[in-house]
Amino acid sequence: MLKRLFTILGLLLIFSAIFAANEIVIGVTQPLTGNYAMGGQLGMRGIEMAYEEVPSVLGRPIKLVVLDNKSDKIEAANVVTRLIEQFKVCAILGTYSSALGIPGAEIANKNKVVYIAPSNTNPLVTKDKPFVFRVCFIDPFQGTVMAKFAVQHLKAKTAAVIYDVSNDYSVGLAYYFRDAFIKLTGDPKSVKVYIAYQGGDQDFTAQLTAIKKANPDVIFIPAGIVGDAALIAKQARELGLKQPLLGGDTWDLPQLIEIGGSSVEGAYYSTMFDVKAELSDKTKPFVEKYRKKYNEDPGYLPALAYDAYMVLVDAIKRAGSDDPEKIRRALLTTDFVGVSGRIRFDQNRDAIKDAVIKTIKNGKFEFVTVIKGE
Repeated sequence: MLKRLFTILGLLLIFSAIFAANEIVIGVTQPLTGNYAMGGQLGMRGIEMAYEEVPSVLGRPIKLVVLDNKSDKIEAANVVTRLIEQFKVCAILGTYSSALGIPGAEIANKNKVVYIAPSNTNPLVTKDKPFVFRVCFIDPFQGTVMAKFAVQHLKAKTAAVIYDVSNDYSVGLAYYFRDAFIKLTGDPKSVKVYIAYQGGDQDFTAQLTAIKKANPDVIFIPAGIVGDAALIAKQARELGLKQPLLGGDTWDLPQLIEIGGSSVEGAYYSTMFDVKAELSDKTKPFVEKYRKKYNEDPGYLPALAYDAYMVLVDAIKRAGSDDPEKIRRALLTTDFVGVSGRIRFDQNRDAIKDAVIKTIKNGKFEFVTVIKGE
């Protein structure tokens, strides 16, 4: 009897080993703790929903290995190294925040492992990295969209920009907005104030006083952390600044309204998703599932993370393999309809996507319009 038991246990161990060897291992890096934790946690919701729907590919189970990069740039690189060396992943679904995405993508590319960024908009994430892709638009497009919106919709002739000098996303988006605004107005002095702050600052009086003195038509605040944008908005209103406030996709989080309150009323920002935007025939089913699961509307972060997972699985399926080079080649020919719209990659492996403009009205996010990406 004992001999038979050992035989059964031995067979189970063998089958378990065979099953494990047959797994397709995909890594996930997100900031689940630290300053960017809310963004990372929302992104994980999308990945988990996608995994629940598609837990296997090529007749093989998918194993997700999720590691917390702790909202730290150095840890973001270390986590990707661990995923590659310790867990032998074939591909990695990247992190919230371009500041964390840039070092992680660098490690993945160096090791020739596919890396897909759901929401990193800084061009440096994919630049000169053939194994790195993204399913969102990039800052040059986003900056241009907000500059166009300011000039054409708000009839702005002058602007001020206040940005986080320690955050790659904020620095990049500020630059592209300024460049586009100057070109659109035809006036090299149309951006009257271009002023920095340091991430973690709580007092923006000096910067906002300079902006008040210049009296621009609009104020662009491409904060890397949504809490910064909300605090800047509050302090701007306290100083008597009444101009329209503009932002980027990091504003698309509940904390903007929770912290900013009435100060962010009437503000506008660009993002990649809205439940009212008709982005594809997959949008509505996704929204309904998300509402049922989380009892709230999804924002851009879960939607893009969901799409990143699905795009990767689609590439693995078309490649017929979990070999990173074969997956990379399959990704180059992607033409996928996701919940955030149609996804194709340009020569820099950046997604060709539409932009969604939203505003805050009566304490709620409201859809304004969609601006085409091509």
